[in-house]
Parts: sequence; structure tokens; C-alpha cells
Amino acid sequence: MKKITVFILWFIITFAFPVIYSAEEMVSVKLVNYLGDSSSIELELKGDYLSLSPMLHLQEGVVYQLSADSGNFVLTGDDETTIFHGDFVLYPKQYNSEHLILINDRPYMGAMEFTLEEDHIIRPINHLYLEDYLKGVVPFEVYPSWEMETLKAQSLAARTYAITHLNQDRIMNDTVQFQVYGGFVNMVKTNQAVEQTKGQIITYNGRPIGAFYSASNGGITENNANVWGGSELNYFPIKEDPYDPVLPWEFSLHQIQIDLSEIDWNVEDAWDQLKERDETITANIKRWLKRQGVYGDIKILSIPQFEMTEDRNESGRALHGSISVVYLQRIFDGLILLGSKTLEDVPLSHIRPMIGGTIFKSYLIDSLQEEKGVYVMKGRGFGHGVGMSQWGANGMAEQGKSYREIIEFYYPGTIITNINQAKESE
Repeated sequence: MKKITVFILWFIITFAFPVIYSAEEMVSVKLVNYLGDSSSIELELKGDYLSLSPMLHLQEGVVYQLSADSGNFVLTGDDETTIFHGDFVLYPKQYNSEHLILINDRPYMGAMEFTLEEDHIIRPINHLYLEDYLKGVVPFEVYPSWEMETLKAQSLAARTYAITHLNQDRIMNDTVQFQVYGGFVNMVKTNQAVEQTKGQIITYNGRPIGAFYSASNGGITENNANVWGGSELNYFPIKEDPYDPVLPWEFSLHQIQIDLSEIDWNVEDAWDQLKERDETITANIKRWLKRQGVYGDIKILSIPQFEMTEDRNESGRALHGSISVVYLQRIFDGLILLGSKTLEDVPLSHIRPMIGGTIFKSYLIDSLQEEKGVYVMKGRGFGHGVGMSQWGANGMAEQGKSYREIIEFYYPGTIITNINQAKESE
């Protein structure tokens, strides 16, 4: 059904308004990053929009409230309330930057499909052309003020990444899980980078590569097999990167988060007064515990164990570690239970999501020590280290390297090819 919807939208936009877009790919993006799991959003139109449903007639400039209620959509605005069941689509009368859909004040080009998840979560899916999608990716993946050659290299990596995720059952979303996409933004420099490299992708043996990239590799690139398994790919070698600024990082984590001996359970709001010492990290640990099936309200008492083994891979990245968490769990009728979870000698990829990827930034770890009840981890880089380092790419550009030289350094042996040529070779 999803592919049918995408085809209908492609047909409407392409044949009704062919202009320069007829040869372009259409991209579908679930909007998650800025909306979360919300049952209510604000909706506003700029320009004329049409719908595949005869029930929907939205007016430009009116701020509508779209809510989910027991599997139905409830649309309120312009002194009217409409209740209807099933997904619906809004598409522009003309495909251009003068026609935008604003969701919670964030503008998007193209068509918007509104779906429900679990009968109460509104999940918009933005359908638009590839080059316009990239204009909403590049300024959110790198600094828009960076060197033009950096922005061009990022455009190629992002375009190639998107191409390899088209026509898959799993739709991309707008988070770091795929590529960060911020909707319609009118940034001149990044738009120029996308336009000046239009249609260019990175190929190996005539096929688009998985153009992975991360913020910083910490001074040494990583091979794909060390991160995701599978066969080693020649264009993801392990090698020193003299252009990457290394980006050292560290974080600390207290063993004791809440001291049980100091809790006065006679106080009426004793539970609400319990505060962990490291609230950002413990919030991540709570989310991890909920994904493991721990329900109810959770308070983290302690992290009695947090360590890593000495083994390293060829790039020097740490491989295994252990962590244990002790927590209180409040369930029905105020019943409070004591629980614990332990991960013993597991891949660090199991532990990093507990701490949070923006805190535990990479596996290029220099040290993990415990002193006076506080764990301190120090490392380098930010991300998996496979493929292009965004900071390293900008370092190359600052030294006068072109985007083609940047691509060759980070994806050696690849060729920059036009999308249509790559299709013809398949």
C-alpha cells in the first residue's frame, strides 16, 4: 500500500508539474526528530494544497490542530471540526518553494502523508524530490558556514546514502538513524553545494556505495566489518587521518546515584524527591530499561559495575565491557520493587546506547577509570568512524582540497558518477 501511495504522488507531481523534476527520484521521510511520539500537531498551509480525500478542504493561512483519537483523525480549525478515519495526503497545487506545509511551525516542501501509529501517534511522511530533500539534509549534517568543497562532499555522501535507501520496505526517518533532515531551509551556501553537484553519486564497480560518514573518526578511519559485520569493503580501509581534528571527549558517572540510607519514606512525596546525580545519563538508562521490559516509574540507585576489557580491534577501538544497574521500580498501587540488570563482557555496542551516543561518543576509548566512586571515560572522535569524517573533510577543504579529492581520500577506489549513468550500468 505504501508503494502505491508513493507512486500516486510521484505521478501527480511529475505529470502535473513536470518542469525540471521529471527525471528526479522521489524520497519519502518519516518525521520523527522534531515531533517525537505526539498525538497532536499544528498544521498550516502556505499556497494551495489538494487532497486525495473529498472530505478535506484546508485553507491557506489557517492554523489547524490535528489530533489522534481512538484510531481517528480529528482536524480542528477555521471554526470547523472534522473527524475521519484512515491515512490522508496533502499535495501542492504547484511543486515549488512557494507551496509549503508547516508542521509545528517547521516548513516542508512537497506532499505530506499523515498516518497513525498505535492508533494515537501522528506520523507524517514527507514525499519530495531528492535534490530538495538534500537541501534539508546538508545544513543539518554539517555547519552551513563550512568550506564550499566540504558542503559539496557532504552533498555527494548524503545523495548516495539516500539513493541506496530508496525502494526499501523501511522508510527513512529524519533522525541520525538515517540522515538528519530539517525540512525546507533557504540557506544559500548549502543550496549551492547541492545544486552544483546535482545528480552526482559515489560508485564502486558502477554501483552506489553505502556512503557512511560520521562527525569525527578521532584520527583513524574504521572498516565497515568491524562496526556492522559482513564482508570488508575495500573503500572503507583502516588508515590514519591527518585531517581529522581528533575531538577528545570525556564523561563522568557516579556509582551511587541515590543513597537509599538517606531516603525518608515517611515524607508524602518521598518518591518524587528522589533525584539521580547524573540525570542526563540516567534518563538514557531508564529508556533502555523500558525497552528491556521494565515498566512503571523508575529511579536509578547505582551503577556498581562499569568497566571495559583490554581487547582492541585493528583500528585501536575498544570491543567489550560490562555494566550493571540497580534501580527502584514503582508499579500499580504504589508498589515499589528493587531490581537490577547486568551486561557482562558484551560488545560495547550494547552498552553505548544505555549511556547515550552523544555522551559515549565513540569506541576509540583512551581510558575508563573509577576513583572515589566516580567513573571517568575519555576518548576521541564522534561516531562510528567509517567513511568520511565531516570535520576531516572540512580540514581538507581548508587546505585547498577539492570535493573530489575529499571523496577519493575517504572512499578510495570509488568513482563519482551521475545517477542516470549508474542506473544504465545496472
